[in-house]
Amino acid sequence: MNYRHAFHAGNHADVLKHVVLLAMIEALARKDAPYFVLDTHAGRGRYLLQGEQAGKTGEAQGGIFKLFVLHGLPALLQRYLKRVQADNPVGALIAYPGSPLITAQAMRAGDRLVACELQVEEAQALASLFAHDRRVDVRHADGYATVKATLPPKERRGLVLIDPPYEAQDEEFGTILSALKEGLTRWPTGIYAVWYPIKMRRTLNAFFRKAALLPCKSALLVELQVHADDTPLRLNGSGLLILNPPWQLDVELAPVLPVLARLLGERHPSWRIEWLKPDFG
Repeated sequence: MNYRHAFHAGNHADVLKHVVLLAMIEALARKDAPYFVLDTHAGRGRYLLQGEQAGKTGEAQGGIFKLFVLHGLPALLQRYLKRVQADNPVGALIAYPGSPLITAQAMRAGDRLVACELQVEEAQALASLFAHDRRVDVRHADGYATVKATLPPKERRGLVLIDPPYEAQDEEFGTILSALKEGLTRWPTGIYAVWYPIKMRRTLNAFFRKAALLPCKSALLVELQVHADDTPLRLNGSGLLILNPPWQLDVELAPVLPVLARLLGERHPSWRIEWLKPDFG
């Protein structure tokens, strides 16, 4: 079984990913028309922070636990923390909501989520979590194949989140690029968000070069590094490549990233919000 999500639940990478995810979903909700979300690697949807898998790394101590008791944070961070709190007893932090649960919390009655998970036990847990939510379609399936099967959606507006395990990083990037090409061909106006790990930043350059050539209107990079780039054998940070990002997403995230770097950073933290492909429209 792939425990990547469980190992890192609530860590700095999860915080970044879910803050950005919430900002994008809130942007979609500003219009009355329903929207669609495809989560290609959804995991089990909820993770116990005191459980066996979480205890092996304790990464949440350097992520969500650092933020949970703070006040006076930027508004977007406060709304994210309310989503986390909604999945816990008042004043306690026992469980951490994964991306499908954060998405479902923010969705309205007419919105729709397709959540894919290939690992059997994870998919079963995900199906149990959403057993009574008709807005959520849980599929025990290859998320990449589901891009072709579900796009374009009937809603015409929405988001595809690609958050794979990166067990073989170079191969994964090729698969991601193929999925993005397929998705953009079928649904050129959709938002596509790809989470990626940062261990040594220079290894990402080839991926960025190829991503910049994709037939999208614009592409944005959002990154948070909590360790220096040369720190060996660590997840030094993470980022999201966002194709066709919502209007002014960069502006909304600009006051948030420095705060996350200051609060979650350990050694020479850094952040960046950079247009890989500017929107000239």
